[in-house]
Amino acid sequence: MKSPSTVLPQSAKRRCVLSVAELYRADQAAEEFGVSTRVLMENAGAAVTRAIFERWSPRPVLVLCGPGNNGGDGYVIARHLADAGWPVQVAALGQIGKLPPDAAWHAELCQAEIHPLKDARLEDAALVVDALFGAGLSRPLEGEVADLVQRINRSKIPVVSVDVPSGIGGDSGQPVGSVALRASLTVTFFRKKPAQLLYPGRGHCGAVRVADIGIPESVLDRFSLSTWENGPELWLQDWPWRRPEGHKYHAGHSLLLGGESMTGASRLAARAALRVGSGLVSLAASSEASRVYRSDSPSLIVQSCNDVSNLNLLLEKGHYSAAGAGPGLGLNEAARDKIKALQGSGIPLVLDADALSIFSDRPEALFEATGRQPTILTPHDGEYRRLFGNGQGNRLVCASQAAAQSGAVVVLKGPDTVIASPDGRAIINSNAPAELATAGSGDVLTGLAVGLLAQGMDSFQAAAAAVWLQGEAANNIGPGLISEDIPEEIPGILRLLRLRLRD
Repeated sequence: MKSPSTVLPQSAKRRCVLSVAELYRADQAAEEFGVSTRVLMENAGAAVTRAIFERWSPRPVLVLCGPGNNGGDGYVIARHLADAGWPVQVAALGQIGKLPPDAAWHAELCQAEIHPLKDARLEDAALVVDALFGAGLSRPLEGEVADLVQRINRSKIPVVSVDVPSGIGGDSGQPVGSVALRASLTVTFFRKKPAQLLYPGRGHCGAVRVADIGIPESVLDRFSLSTWENGPELWLQDWPWRRPEGHKYHAGHSLLLGGESMTGASRLAARAALRVGSGLVSLAASSEASRVYRSDSPSLIVQSCNDVSNLNLLLEKGHYSAAGAGPGLGLNEAARDKIKALQGSGIPLVLDADALSIFSDRPEALFEATGRQPTILTPHDGEYRRLFGNGQGNRLVCASQAAAQSGAVVVLKGPDTVIASPDGRAIINSNAPAELATAGSGDVLTGLAVGLLAQGMDSFQAAAAAVWLQGEAANNIGPGLISEDIPEEIPGILRLLRLRLRD
């Protein structure tokens, strides 16, 4: 197996996400290239100041400086703001004499008015710079710090956070305690951290800006990259574009299992598989339900499938490239038997909704086969808990553990959907708008993923591409979105992606 850092293209480095420990290592490695940590601190503070100048006009600023290197960034910011004529007061936590060497150096250069944190005059400020703790915080905010943070949050004064809002864990995106700052803007350095992509941290960050502070890009060659922010750079080079000499069978044959009562779910999935490029899409359902499906799209092939023996016959003769099941399938023993038949077929699978919930009493019965063929599982939080146990806390860790346990690519759905591979790679999606929280959107995602698997995409990349495409379509549609809209938006997005490759 290839190492995670060589699976995705070099262009994907632009979208890699680094842990707090990895960012510290990047800082240290920069020194070997002649960029001192003192210079990095100056560059970081200058970058935050530029971001402030671009967004706000001159106004009184309260700069909160912590006892570590994040506080050092704050002293640089205060100096640059004061040099530009902005009214600045600095509120310092701890004694300047006990700061780390680089932070102490920059504190000495700062000529702004400095008070102890307890004397911070919030009432005089129209902007707050949060340089208290940053990403490496491991203890809850307490005492005077917690009191001041709560006052700032209540005041609605805009806040610029350095690296990560104080009170948020840089790797988890979770509040370290019960109190955390809410920023209007967060400026981070070199690469994003998980906290800027995972909720609730992402909500606390406000707008996120990544600044270049002089860390050489070649530093990344020292890392076994494993986490990325989703985007076309990760999978577009492997997109299964139609060949001029090709025919429909070259674009794959998708099979979807349809239920009897909630027929809309599998019809949405089938429409999505067609729109994302699957050459043929068959929908297999009972003879009675088939009448409903045949009245839908003339592009669908509808197969009568009353029991598992019918399904086995279809699988034997149908030459299917990928299959999907779950949307509207039902929660009976017959449905479970059909899932086991799909798992025995060897073709790539996407399992969602009922195909997951039906195994909640015996998850191991599902997992014993998922490692034998390319499989994508797409649980929302409730389905995740039924299969894998407690899904609270760090969603990146939860999805990665589920992928390792199941042997499948796991798509843990939510506003910060995480796509995790059993080999340790993970992708965090960041383009999903609130409008996707609507009935049927998960069914559409299933169809997109099945259609891409049918065309030969790798399961990890197919899952990531499907998630991103759905988010992009939802952003294009905007308020008023219903799930039927999403597949119809896909061709326009694909057209733009193809133009992007040509450029």
